[in-house]
Amino acid sequence: MTELSAPKINVVVVGGGYAGTLAANHLRRRADVDITLVNARPVFVERIRLHQLACDTGAATAEYDTLLGEGIRLVVDTVERIDAADRRVVLGSGTELDYDYLIYAVGSTGVTPSQVPGAAELAHSVADLESAQRLRYALADLPLASPVTVVGAGLTGIETASELAEQGRPVTLVCGGLLGPSLSARGRRSVAKRLRALGVNVLESVAAREVRWDAVVLSDGAVVPSAATVWTAGFAVPDLAARSGLRTDSVGRLLTDETLTSIDDPRIVAAGDAAAPSGQPLRMSCQAAGPLGAQAANTVLSRIAGSTPAALNQAFVGQCISLGRSHGTFQLARTDDTPVNVALGGRVAASIKEAICKGTLWAIRREAAKPGSYYWLKGGKRPAQSPADRRVALP
Repeated sequence: MTELSAPKINVVVVGGGYAGTLAANHLRRRADVDITLVNARPVFVERIRLHQLACDTGAATAEYDTLLGEGIRLVVDTVERIDAADRRVVLGSGTELDYDYLIYAVGSTGVTPSQVPGAAELAHSVADLESAQRLRYALADLPLASPVTVVGAGLTGIETASELAEQGRPVTLVCGGLLGPSLSARGRRSVAKRLRALGVNVLESVAAREVRWDAVVLSDGAVVPSAATVWTAGFAVPDLAARSGLRTDSVGRLLTDETLTSIDDPRIVAAGDAAAPSGQPLRMSCQAAGPLGAQAANTVLSRIAGSTPAALNQAFVGQCISLGRSHGTFQLARTDDTPVNVALGGRVAASIKEAICKGTLWAIRREAAKPGSYYWLKGGKRPAQSPADRRVALP
């Protein structure tokens, strides 16, 4: 008599960014798990390098066959809906995928405000691959002396402005408020010093009121000439969770408990920018995404094994900012991600930043080759738990 083998457990990972790709590889710790990764693009996007792609100073994609472990199935498609009641994912092509567990790792993107005239129609973005490519083409058609305006003085805006200015382009950085609001006073001085050396015109405490094809109108009435405007302010996540009837925070991130499990469905676990554990999401960064991916996978593996999943446990080190190809700033932070007044600037910081960018892909590839090898720093404090932090039990 032939002995029948136990059926495999189907896990679908939605989103092939830093969190989703790491989670898919980490799930291979169990041989009885069938893993499907659904992603809208056939290539992995290094989002932390998109400003380089836009400025034609580097590439920002990698092939999935170099990143995914053996046996992981890649489906290139969009996800229209998650049918949680029937444990099914409906794809844009009409295909349906059944799952036993689902990891929700759809990531995030930028947003241009509809209340700013001209922003949505005329401003460029570096928040996704296609937008960065369009900006690259637009810049290629502009003389080097043409003025460029970057709106938003967070890390993306700072990196984009620096990359452009290092090429010799005249750049204005419209901060809206403070330059580098997530930095300490020392970190901000380090960034400001390099921006001055690059000739960037930094405008603090003033916002963009209107975007025109050849200028940006500021909140104080000034008009800044701009042959190309790059909008880096704002944050959004795909509305897949809300469309699927799952509860989200005000931005659209999936609400989970501290094990990263959806508060609506114990079979759905979230990771990355689109996760809001206890209603308190971590900062958008690959520094958070990788560990969240591994921990989401661990939650699924624990549930398969019938054990209690561990609560979220990770810590931050700091923020590393590229200021062109030759300089950078490394802002140190407490484990809860609040900055300390210590920062390292210059070529050493640029080398650290580049090592981190390369190391992120290296870690994903290592996890593909040796599941369970991924390491992340633990011990960071979490905010006080909200009512959303309640455990969910399997039916």
